[in-house]
Formats: sequence, C-alpha cells, structure tokens
Amino acid sequence: MALSAPRALDTLIGREEAALRARTPRSHELHVEASRHLPGGVASSWQDAPPCPVFLERGQGSRVWDVDGTEYVDLHAGFGAMIAGHAHPAIVRAVSERVTMGTHFAQPVPDIIAVAQELGRRFGLPRWRFANSGTESTLAAIHLMRAATGRRLLIKVEGSYHGHHDAVQVSVYPDPDAVESGPADRPRPVREHGAVAPSIAADTLVVPFGRLDAVRRMLLDHPDQVAGMIVEPVMMNIGVVAPPPGYLDGLSVLLRAHGALLCFDEVKTGLTIAPGGAIERFGVVPDIVCLAKALGGGVPCGAIGGTAEVMATIADDTYEQVGTFNGNPLTMAAAKALLTEVLTPAAYAHIDELREAFVERIRHTLGRYGIPGYVSAFGAKGAVVFSPVRIRNYRDFTGYDARYGHAHWLYQHNGGVFLPPWGKMEQWTLSVQHTAADVERAADNLERFARDLTRRSPATPPAACAVSDRSLAGARSLV
Repeated sequence: MALSAPRALDTLIGREEAALRARTPRSHELHVEASRHLPGGVASSWQDAPPCPVFLERGQGSRVWDVDGTEYVDLHAGFGAMIAGHAHPAIVRAVSERVTMGTHFAQPVPDIIAVAQELGRRFGLPRWRFANSGTESTLAAIHLMRAATGRRLLIKVEGSYHGHHDAVQVSVYPDPDAVESGPADRPRPVREHGAVAPSIAADTLVVPFGRLDAVRRMLLDHPDQVAGMIVEPVMMNIGVVAPPPGYLDGLSVLLRAHGALLCFDEVKTGLTIAPGGAIERFGVVPDIVCLAKALGGGVPCGAIGGTAEVMATIADDTYEQVGTFNGNPLTMAAAKALLTEVLTPAAYAHIDELREAFVERIRHTLGRYGIPGYVSAFGAKGAVVFSPVRIRNYRDFTGYDARYGHAHWLYQHNGGVFLPPWGKMEQWTLSVQHTAADVERAADNLERFARDLTRRSPATPPAACAVSDRSLAGARSLV
C-alpha cells in the first residue's frame, strides 16, 4: 500500500511532539533551569534529543518514571547498559554490601579475579584489564594495537561510533554527498569536528562495512603500516546491521596475514546478543575485544580482553594501561553479580522468548499495513528499520527517511514505552526483567503508528498506560 508520506509524517510528528511537550511540563522546567548551568541543559549532548529532553526520576524492574510521574516500559535501557533491568536485587545487594566496605582504593580487590575469569570463559580471551567506559576501552585497545605492532595506521568502518576520543572521531556520520567523503566503495577519512587534528584523521583509514576487498586494498596500499582494525561485529548506530557471511572470519585471516590485529568493539553487543557476545554468536575470536555498558549492571565500567601475546605488551610495560578507577570495587562487585547471578542461561532463554514474540508482532504489523521496512534483532538488541531495502552499510543508511524513526519514537514515548532517542540510529534493549506484556505494549504502539500513517482507521488516543499519580492518558497524547 502506498504511504501518505511525506506530508502525513510531518503532520504526525508535529502532533506527537506537541503531545510530548504538553505532558512533560516539569521536564521543561528542569531543562530551563539546567540550561543556566550546563551547556544545552544536559550532562551529555546525546541527552538533548528533540523535541525536548525528558528528565527521569527513578527505575524499577523493566520500568522508569519521569519527573512528571509518567511510568514507561524502558527499552532505552541507558543506551543498552541495563540488560539487568533497574534495581535488580542481586545488583542492589552486591553494591549495597560493597558501599559499606569502601568504594575506592586504587588498588586491586579480589573481585577483579572472578570477573576476569568469567569474561575469559565467555569470550575465549585469556587476559583482561578494566576501564570505566566504552570510550576508555576502545582508546586503550587502539593504543594497545599500535604498541604491540609498532605501527601507526588504524582501519575503521565508515559510520561506526567507537567513543569520543580523537582516533575514532573520524567518519562517524559524514555527509555522504560531500566531496571530501569520497565514493561509497572508497570512502575517505572525514574529521567528525574541528577538534580532531587533520594528522589524526590521516592516520585513520576508512572502509565500508562488510567489504573484505576494501580492507585488503587498504592493507596492500599501506604495506607494514596498519596496526589493526576496530570493528563492531554487528554494526550499530545505524540500526542493527548483521555482518555478511564470512566477513568476520575473513577479517581475522586477512589482517593477521598482514601482521595487523583485529579488535571487536563489543561495547553494545557484549553480553547482550549472547552470553559471550558476538564472539560466541559468530564463532570468531579477535585479538582484542572491548566491553562496557551491560557489563556494569548500571555502574560505569569498561574492559578489554586480549590474547596472551597481545596483552603481554601491557604486562611488560611496553604500553601502560592505567586509570585511577580501573577495577573500582563498586564496579567489580556489580559486574561479578551480573555475570554470576543475573545473566544465567535461564535469563537468556527468557530474553530470547521475548525477542521472538516482539519480532513476530513487528513483522506482522509492517506486512499488514504495507510499511516499507523490516526488523533486525540479535539477543536483547533490535531495531525497526523503516527502509524498503536492507541496510548493509552507512551509505545505505543515509538514504532512508529519518522521519519514520523519529515518528516511531514519538509514538512509543507517548504510548508509554521509552525507546532511545535519535530515531533510526538507535536500538532497543530488552532486560531480564521485561515481560510479555511489556513487549506487547511496544508492539501495540507500532501498530497505532502504522495505522495512522496509512490511514487505515481513524486516529485514536492510546489506552491509558500504567502511570503513577499523574495520568498519561490525561495528557491526550493522540496516538
């Protein structure tokens, strides 16, 4: 069925944005106040999502509550960190006990051994170091690749985000139509902003996702100069893009043949798409893996794992991987509880069951209403991609209308489901505490969006969502 877009999309977005603003007056007040003290009125630029940031007050289980009292099913999950859900009893107990014993020493504590052992078991890499964020993890991994090989150049994928340090702030979201971006099959490195020195961008070689021939060309064009390649084994920040068959294994063989290292950025996929992340899911073990987000159970964390040979570069002080809060006792207590008590085989089976039901409802809705798009999901992670063709890489991603993703986010938000903002770029994350009713609510919201977009039936207000003192239904969200 032909859609009534683009005018219908603009109308729906305008209506839903107005509804969101109308029911979040306290968030608006706090944003105005915060803007006097924080640039943009937020703690991170990604929190200032259109049409306005929503201030949250608390979380419990699979739900969060905003400062206006509205309760949401939380599929945002702190940009994927909260696979345990909120205030999981095992995490609460571990952190509470640790707080009474001291939260920081800048010295090793026994829990670092248990966490490293379990990560080694899950990911198949024997040596580990800890950090405090995904950015710190990928920064250390790139330093390590360069120190271990004595080489300077780095290969990264166009459109991939690996944190906000200089080496990877290259070709994150470049303008595909700009001359400096180069052609789709031979992209050029583009500085993400003026703070990245041109010399740093020149040390970063950019390739399309899924193209072994492009990586081979870079290695041949720069013989004995490439330290390694950092890649998300499942590319995210452009939805959820699976690797082509043979791609990850081919990278491993190709890079090692040229004396370069392979680093998997599993900040998003680690522990979420399988107990051992993409390494387990696809059966390819890189030289280095980066973890963060889900590992901390809601506490800031990061980790890098590597082969004994590569990590010897740290052990012999060729490269000093340091950080005052590395292996922080509070983080290690939370990570140990997450790995040993929360993310059990039964927990993953529960997530798989929820994902399969959610995916089936999404596919049914897209097909029933003739919406161009598909759903891509692995483990706890997934995304609805409103594109008539499957997205394979960044250039494909830039070619479809971002308004579909933004409108869907608004419908979910006004219907009591908190998805990550920025529409088509982000993914949902299921937690061990979500229920079948939670994913049904999200599926119902998508169906309302599809119905309104195709004008199959009159637009109606949403059913009243579970709320606290102030009613979402009373805000007339008009979905």
